[in-house]
Amino acid sequence: MSPDLLQSIGSNAWSVFLIALFFGGSVFVHELGHFLAARRRGVHVERFSIGFGPKIFAWHGKDGVEYRISWLPFGGYVALPQLANMGAIEGGTKTDVERLPPISYCTKLIVFAAGAAFNVLFAFVLACVVWWVGQPTSADFNTTRIGDVLPTITLPDHTSVPSPAFEAGFKPGDIVRAIDGHAVANWPDLQQTLFSGSGRSADGRPKAVFTVERGGQTIELTVYPRLSGDERLRHIGIAPAEELVIGTVDPTQLGGRIGLEPGDRITAYDGIPLLSRDDFLEHLEKNHTRQIRLAVQRGTGQVMLTVPARPDRPDIADLGIRRQTGFMLIFPTPIAQIQDNAVMTFRLLAGLINPQSDIGVSKLSGPLGIIRIFNATAQSDIRLVLWFTILINVNLAILNLLPVPVLDGGHILFATIERLRSKALPADFIMTTQSVFMVLLFSLIIYVSFFDVKRWVRDVRADAAENSAPAALESSPAATPATPAGK
Repeated sequence: MSPDLLQSIGSNAWSVFLIALFFGGSVFVHELGHFLAARRRGVHVERFSIGFGPKIFAWHGKDGVEYRISWLPFGGYVALPQLANMGAIEGGTKTDVERLPPISYCTKLIVFAAGAAFNVLFAFVLACVVWWVGQPTSADFNTTRIGDVLPTITLPDHTSVPSPAFEAGFKPGDIVRAIDGHAVANWPDLQQTLFSGSGRSADGRPKAVFTVERGGQTIELTVYPRLSGDERLRHIGIAPAEELVIGTVDPTQLGGRIGLEPGDRITAYDGIPLLSRDDFLEHLEKNHTRQIRLAVQRGTGQVMLTVPARPDRPDIADLGIRRQTGFMLIFPTPIAQIQDNAVMTFRLLAGLINPQSDIGVSKLSGPLGIIRIFNATAQSDIRLVLWFTILINVNLAILNLLPVPVLDGGHILFATIERLRSKALPADFIMTTQSVFMVLLFSLIIYVSFFDVKRWVRDVRADAAENSAPAALESSPAATPATPAGK
């Protein structure tokens, strides 16, 4: 068996283990919250299941509870016949509910909300770990400074049009402070805020107002995004400012001969701030017949170096340098991590229900999409797995508290209606409503899974193309992948 095959098997096994541990663990923690709260409040627990549908295997504990693993890994449940009649979903009950004592409204609220509370608690514990060990990210992502304003963008029908940012007057070096009044802290935050925006012009076009810092002055730029990219999201045609940090230098090549050293950061060329590596490479190629002055940050100081004229060799490979990606660790507090993920979730939900938004159900991810991202993070850095697990648990907490039948929030809604009317809702009504919404939920999962598969196939093809394509200014072997986009 070849070493590459062994490495592939080991890598996949590691991914499966982390997915089972953190994704399955998130579902387990949620149901454990219900289970412990029910036991604490004296509620009869009939079954504790991870997954829905027929059981794979099960056993009965000394406490009389049936513990099982079921075939459909889309969640889990704790069967509480005193609180909710979920026989159509969870299977029939052997408990004579009529002989059990009634449950108070307060107990119902505590038990139903405990799952979400445990997800938040689990997220907080993991966020403390991330606060301690650090969250990997890219310096290119940890900024809101614009590095490049694209002259055109490509629409889904493959036509090129002037980019909205170019038409609105954006310039390289601009620092984006807010979009539509929402402050942005980094590039993923900027993208998320733009994607979920709901602004519209009088004629119905997508619209966004950027608050930008330029040369110490704060200005507002109104831009009309276009829907582009594989996901047909709002784009305006900007890219983040990039750094060029030298990873290794071949002393026999031009870069070594002019004095470049590992760790140097090229900040400017011919007086032009280096905000885009592509622009820098293009400048070197176009001006190969003359000298080019480089401003280089070395430690706490700055040195000036000269690239000599290269009339016969314009290609950048002559420099003989390999760049180091701007990998860095950030240490956000646990509260900040949970707050940021909660804000992201609420923005997505607001976009889904706002008819002015361009966010649709097809932009959501189901279990396959979650596994896809877990797999990607597991292949790169376990700290990214922790980061994504925090996001998943915050999502689970918020989504489960929505007042939708089948979800915990739906149970709370029914319990509250019964409390207000001082009378139980008809059992047939509850069972029918729960069954209908369960069918809708599984239909939604199947629908979004179709798009998850398309994204997964697209990722595989992109990785294959990237691995086969040669790269100028290659990354240092020690570079760490950037934080994946979320959601």
